[in-house]
Amino acid sequence: MKIANYLHGGMSRVGIVNDGNIVDLSEPFSRYGLRVDSLDSMLELDLFDKMDDVLKESSISYKLSEVKLLPPVIRPEKIMLAAVNYYSHEREQGASRPELPYLFTKFRNALVGPYDDILLPAVSEKMDYEGELAVIIGKKGKYIKKTAAMNYVLGFAVADDVSFRDLQFPTGWPNILNPYGQNWIRGKSLDHAFPLGPWVVTADEIDDPYSLNIRTSVNGEIRQDGRTSDMIFGVEELIEYASNGITLMPGDVISTGTPQGVAAFNEKRFLGEGDIVEVTVSRIGYIRNRVKKE
Repeated sequence: MKIANYLHGGMSRVGIVNDGNIVDLSEPFSRYGLRVDSLDSMLELDLFDKMDDVLKESSISYKLSEVKLLPPVIRPEKIMLAAVNYYSHEREQGASRPELPYLFTKFRNALVGPYDDILLPAVSEKMDYEGELAVIIGKKGKYIKKTAAMNYVLGFAVADDVSFRDLQFPTGWPNILNPYGQNWIRGKSLDHAFPLGPWVVTADEIDDPYSLNIRTSVNGEIRQDGRTSDMIFGVEELIEYASNGITLMPGDVISTGTPQGVAAFNEKRFLGEGDIVEVTVSRIGYIRNRVKKE
């Protein structure tokens, strides 16, 4: 099942995507006195299990071309991302395999929809792309064992971990290192730096999350072409690690890392105004974002 947040008539709504249409769920929920304007609302009100019954009552649907898709989660409490989590990405930058997952964060200011513009900020000249598979958490959990981790996964989406290398790394890197480490906040979490979407494909439709292809193109030129089987730490291990001392909440996002091909380590041109970045994950869909100068 594909669940999407969307905008129609100036109002945020949630629906099920099928055959180029979106079947509305907000209206049938409203008949029960419930204001459900997003997947986030469904999770907050613990209504996900009632979705199938409500879907049968829906009498409203739109063509996807008639609506604006929003991020599939709008109010995530946490956005975590895995650094250096593909063997190919490890090799291209000459890094050593981490003994444990290394997670960093983005904030909601970075979150934008699947076809929204991403911003080339005034403070950076080295804007980069990282196509990724994102995991959406479906229920609350803490100290989750990897053997049970998939029970906490609502589904999967496509993400682009937009990065700003001249802010992430100090001037003169790699010969000059920052004694405090990389600047993850400045280098990763500027405004409009995390497009996500186009919807959540529920976990029951992805029987093997390690059999997916990730492809990133810039203006039609393929820059990344990898497989999720190349992950160093799998979804289960990332969830176990992330929940060790931190309560994961419904709607939280864990983005699982990127394969080789980023501009920073391949002498590729960094992103510039007007570029079109498209990230596709097989069996899920694609996001397409235009670079707009701030």
